[in-house]
Amino acid sequence: MLTMKNVIREGHPTLTKIAKEVKLPLSSADKKLLKDMLEFVINSQDENMIEKYDFRPAVGVAAPQLNVSKRMFAVHVTDFDGTLYSYALINPVLKEKSSDLIYVPGGEGCLSVDRETEGLTPRYGSVTFEALSYDLPSGAVIPIELKLSGYVGIVFQHEYDHINGIMFTSKLFPALPNAKPAFEFVSDEVETT
Repeated sequence: MLTMKNVIREGHPTLTKIAKEVKLPLSSADKKLLKDMLEFVINSQDENMIEKYDFRPAVGVAAPQLNVSKRMFAVHVTDFDGTLYSYALINPVLKEKSSDLIYVPGGEGCLSVDRETEGLTPRYGSVTFEALSYDLPSGAVIPIELKLSGYVGIVFQHEYDHINGIMFTSKLFPALPNAKPAFEFVSDEVETT
């Protein structure tokens, strides 16, 4: 089981390298890592696990944060309408992005950043990702397209940055006058396929 001890911190060179494509078919080690990453995020949201293992609550984690320079990340987040987005993704590609910008009021956080940060990180209001999704129960690798907006879109963009060697701390601004808070951003384009 992964815990916070497995997460590397800001300043580690793996966090600023572009991760390598994952080779297919998936190795048993890659399958285990994808499963462990998704379980880690889910466990970090469980009050009992937080208390027992000193987890920091998270909505996503990328392989580079575990010192594995591969293009994989896991997300487990519920949108404001109650829709759950729970994925272990392989080789995601950002295919489309809107021109409007949004941000998390108060700023983003990161498991790999232990210090307080000040500033806002601009994100695209709507994004479309194409990826391979690892289905844990069946072990199948399924092509997927995700059209995301608002807070959930921010979560995916944050993890996508990790596999591109980008930390949110490198994109902090004191104000974003041309952006909206994520919680006020509404798009009719949100769907998953």
